[in-house]
Parts: sequence; structure tokens; C-alpha cells
Amino acid sequence: MDTTTIVLLLAAIVTVSIVIIVLSQMRERARIERARKITAQEDAYNRANRLLTEIPGQYLTADLKLLLIKRMEEACAELAGLKSNLPVKEWQKSAAELKTQIVEKRDTTTPVKIDSAEKSNYVKELLQNLFKMIEAMHKSGRIDSATAKKNLKYVLFLVHKTHADLHVFQARDYVRQNQIRKAIHAYHLASTEMGKSRDNPLAMKAVKSFRTRIQELEAMSAEGKESPQGESKLDREWDTFLHDDEWKKKADYDD
Repeated sequence: MDTTTIVLLLAAIVTVSIVIIVLSQMRERARIERARKITAQEDAYNRANRLLTEIPGQYLTADLKLLLIKRMEEACAELAGLKSNLPVKEWQKSAAELKTQIVEKRDTTTPVKIDSAEKSNYVKELLQNLFKMIEAMHKSGRIDSATAKKNLKYVLFLVHKTHADLHVFQARDYVRQNQIRKAIHAYHLASTEMGKSRDNPLAMKAVKSFRTRIQELEAMSAEGKESPQGESKLDREWDTFLHDDEWKKKADYDD
């Protein structure tokens, strides 16, 4: 075997080795990228599902629920295309059933009281994550600008409502303890929070109701009266603020 043949043979061996290494690296990169995409879509599904199940039921409108289900369905479609080993078909079936219930107004809503700073902060964190998710859906073209704007504005309103919930709970507690000045301060804080959503009619009606309650308590304090037993009319109404037709009528018809 002459020198030229040996050189060519060695060159061929080196070339084949390089091709094998490159192909191996490409397959590994493809495997890593596929795993990354599967993890990302699984996280997207779990994040949307968590928001749907953990945000207090009274906060989620049908539109927000359907947006969350839309994100879950999109994640499932991506996972199906990636042929993951996750129970995608079960997730898709569950999402479809829940979507039907929401559209037909058969889904159940369980109100949750915001009665501690910890709970208020946790719900606020969930709402902030919901806000980011809607923004991401808009940027990626999954929803149009009008849908994004409407829902983002409502989520901001819910953040303010969460803080107001805590202040109302504290105010009630102060009234029960006959600490009227502290109760008045707590209602002022609740009014300030709702006032941040000035373009929401429900929020403005809540502000008016808080001011009325503050006037009642100020009159009670000036006369040296003790707080009456039981909840006030405002407190009873506040518990059903987001799903009571009475508040909606106030927002629509009251001047």
C-alpha cells in the first residue's frame, strides 16, 4: 500500500469520524431541545391549571376561565405533537369537559374569604401570574388586542379588590372589638384600593358604599355609641360583591 493510499484512507477515517460525531451531537441537541419544549409546555399547562383552580372562584369570570382553558389546550396540542409520555389525552378531555360546563354556565364557583395578609399576598401573586400569562398570549398572537386589554384591566381590578377584601375583613374585626377609629381607617384603605380602578363602575359604587359606612361609624364614634352586633348591610353585600346582581344594578343605574 503506497503512501497516497494510506493518506487517503486516514483522511476517510477522520472524515467519517467527524460526520459520526457531528450527527451524534445533532441528535443530542435535538433530544435536549425536544425535552426543553416538553418541559416548557408541561409548565405552561400546569401554570394555567393552577391559576384556574387556586384563584378564588368569585374572582374568575367566564372569559378568564376560558382564556386559561385555551392556554391549557394549546399546551396539550404542542405536547401531542412532541409525542410526550404525559397523559395529554386525559388533560384534553378534562379541559374540554370544563369548557363545556363554563359555556353552559354549569361550572361551580366556591368563594374564598381573604381574611389574612398571607392569603391576600398569595392571591395577589396568582393574579400577577395571570396578568403575565395574558400578556404573553397577546405578544405571541394567541389573543387579539381587544381581548387582552379587557382582561388585563379586569385582572388589575381584581388585585385592588384583593387588598380591599383584607381591609374590609380587618374593619369588621375592629368593629366587633368596638375599635371604631381603627375600623374607619381600614374602610378608608379599602376605599383607596377600589379607587385605583376608577374606570370600573363596580369599583366606584364600592367606594361610595365605603364612604357611607365610614360616615355611619364616624357618627357612632361622635355619639359615643358602641357598635351594634352583627354585620352591616355593606359587609353582607361585600361578601357577594363580584357575583351579586344587586351590585351590578347599582353600577348600572345608580348615579
